[in-house]
Amino acid sequence: MRAIQFEKPESIRVIDTAEPGQPGPGEALVRVYTVGICGSDYSGYLGKMAFFSYPRIPGHELGVEVAQVGEGVKNVRVGDRCSVEPYINCQKCYSCRRGFTNCCENHQTLGVHCDGGLRPYFIVPARKLHVSALLAFDQLALVETLAIGCHAINRGNPKPGETVLVVGAGPIGLAVTEFARLSGAQVVVMDINEQRLAFVRDRMRVPSTLTAGASALENLKALTNGQLADVIVDATGHNESMSRCFEYASFAGRVVYVGIASKEISFLHAPILHRRELTIMASRNALSPDFPRIIGHIERGEIDTRHWLTHRAEFADLPAMFPTWLKPETGVIKAVVSVPAE
Repeated sequence: MRAIQFEKPESIRVIDTAEPGQPGPGEALVRVYTVGICGSDYSGYLGKMAFFSYPRIPGHELGVEVAQVGEGVKNVRVGDRCSVEPYINCQKCYSCRRGFTNCCENHQTLGVHCDGGLRPYFIVPARKLHVSALLAFDQLALVETLAIGCHAINRGNPKPGETVLVVGAGPIGLAVTEFARLSGAQVVVMDINEQRLAFVRDRMRVPSTLTAGASALENLKALTNGQLADVIVDATGHNESMSRCFEYASFAGRVVYVGIASKEISFLHAPILHRRELTIMASRNALSPDFPRIIGHIERGEIDTRHWLTHRAEFADLPAMFPTWLKPETGVIKAVVSVPAE
C-alpha cells in the first residue's frame, strides 16, 4: 500500500507501507478519499512544527468511508461517510476525565504525533468518526479545519454587539471568521496579504478588514467607535504578531492564541495587560461535540465550503506539488489531495 511520508524536514516522498489489517474492538477500518492540507502540514514539512516527529505520514483533515468495523462498534456502519476527529485521547488522564479531551496528557494527533491519513486505508477508534449522509468527501475533509476555528471562538465566547478581531487570514483564521460571524459579533479580519483580505471581503462577505501595519490600530479604533476589540483571536502562529495583540484589545478584552509559535513570545505591552484587565487564553484542537455541530452548519447551508477549496492534487503528484503551495503567489487558501484505492 502506498503512502505519502515526510521523511525529514523538506523531504516528501511516496513510500510502500504495510496493509492495516483487521480493526479490533471499538475500531474501524476507513477508506480515505480526500485529505485537506493544513498549516501544520506545511510547518511539519519545513521542520517548524513544535509537535511534529519524523518520519511521519501526514494527513489529519479527512473525508473517509467506513470499510469495516470491529467488535462492539455501534456509532458507525460499513459504507458511512465520515469526518475524522484526529485527536486521539487516552480517556484516562486527569484532562480526559474532566472532559478536556482536546488537551489529553497523552494526546496523539493523526499525522503529527502518529501516522495520519495520506494513505488509502488505516484504522482509527470508531468513536472518532462523525457521520454525514449529505456531505461530499471534500466537505468532510474541511470539518476539522473548521473545528479549530469553532473551538477558538468558543474560548473567546463573543456576544452579539461585541467586536472580534481575527488576526491572520489563512485557513485557520478563516475558520475562526466563520464562527465569529455565526456568534452575531462584528467581525474584523487583519492580515498583511491584500489578496487574502480581498478573499475575506469578496467571498466570505465580511466587509471589515485591516492591513497589518502602522495604521492598523487607528483604523480599528475608527471601526469600533474607539472601543477596540472585545475578543482577539491570533491565528498567525507568528511570535511578533502574538506579542502585539494586547494593543488591539478593549478594556476587559479576551485574547485567544490559536496559532502555534515556534519562537518565544514576549509581552511588549505588559502594562496594557493589567490596566485593561485582559484575559489571555490558548486554544488547542477541538472537542468531539464540535464535529456534529459543524456538519450540521454545512448541511443547512449556514457555512458555505465551496469557496474554500482553491487547489487540488492527485496523490502521486503531491511530492512535486506540495512545495509550490508554500509560495504566497500561488494564492492557496485550502488544498486537498485525492487518495486512490489500491
